Amino acid sequence: MIILSKLADYGVIVATHLAAYPDRQVTAGAVAAATQLPQATVAKLLKAMAHAGLVAATRGASGGYRLAREATTISVAEVIAAIDGDIGLTQCSVHVDECSRTTYCPTARLIAAQCGRVGQ
Repeated sequence: MIILSKLADYGVIVATHLAAYPDRQVTAGAVAAATQLPQATVAKLLKAMAHAGLVAATRGASGGYRLAREATTISVAEVIAAIDGDIGLTQCSVHVDECSRTTYCPTARLIAAQCGRVGQ
């Protein structure tokens, strides 16, 4: 079983909340109240998701957040990656250059092929 970090878990909750109201723009405070998460945490998550292009932010008195694209086109993996960084099944799937076994490890080639890094 893979266990998400607490922030990634909260990020999925926030993204799911935004997906439930695709036509509304909501503030970080409103998301925090609806999800019962700390407002500072929600603001941090929304900022990370906006930086990753998953959430669109509008400033001003009528500003707020909404998903940047349709919810059906945003994967849970994208939300997790926006919060925690690249997802890797093994150390070498994310940090290929840091592994001393890449020249003879059969797993490294399989993972590289799955990640689109064939030939590395």
